[in-house]
Amino acid sequence: MDNYSIGELARKTNTSIRTLHYYDEIGLLKADKCPSSGHRLYTEDDIRKLQKIVVFKFLGYNLREIKELMKDSKFNSDLKQTLYDQKKAFEEKEAQISTALKAINRIMKWLDEVGEVDSDVLMSLIHSIQTEKEQQLWLEQFAPKEVMEHLFDKPEAEMLAFDKEFIKLSKEVKRLKNRPIDDPEVQAMVARSVETNLAYVGEEQIEAISKIDLDNMDVEAVKNRTTSPFTREEEEWLQQAMGYYMTKHQVDRRS
Repeated sequence: MDNYSIGELARKTNTSIRTLHYYDEIGLLKADKCPSSGHRLYTEDDIRKLQKIVVFKFLGYNLREIKELMKDSKFNSDLKQTLYDQKKAFEEKEAQISTALKAINRIMKWLDEVGEVDSDVLMSLIHSIQTEKEQQLWLEQFAPKEVMEHLFDKPEAEMLAFDKEFIKLSKEVKRLKNRPIDDPEVQAMVARSVETNLAYVGEEQIEAISKIDLDNMDVEAVKNRTTSPFTREEEEWLQQAMGYYMTKHQVDRRS
């Protein structure tokens, strides 16, 4: 039977010597020792074991799990269950990667369009993308599914345009926050924000959302699902400015 030094095995299997040392240390792939030199020696059987280890790693098993799997010469329904678990883990990872890529692409486009973005605003937008599906599923408890699908499943260009308006609004809030809420420039900013939201969400969807029974909705849960780019003082000031605009707008419509 042919024997291989650790260097030969490393070259033959494209595995680093450091990795082979570690596998030996943890008992995953134990090497025989040359009686005269004490050097590690590997056989063809060890190559087959290493190939199994590589396959199990490819399937997503960790080394502790692989060590247990290596004890079996045949596999049954127990392996099927672990493969199912691995499948679910990969599907979750795939969804995470897809969402991360979506966020990265959107960030790159934001930076191309607006040049720079406040860090709190950026984190708020990324968090919104990260939890988008979770938010949609949660809101579908309170509003028709088709309404939520219309709200969340927007074309990329439309979402990017809305993000840009949100970034502009955030900059304006931080610039104007010390002005009186009835200041013309403040009210012009609020008007643009209201018009942007109306155009993005749609009147039918806003009407459906307005019918949500707020008594059955956990307000704290809503807050926990969103991340604001504003300080508490900025939030309060913006809410007051919005309230003033809504009151004045309703008065103007009646007169």
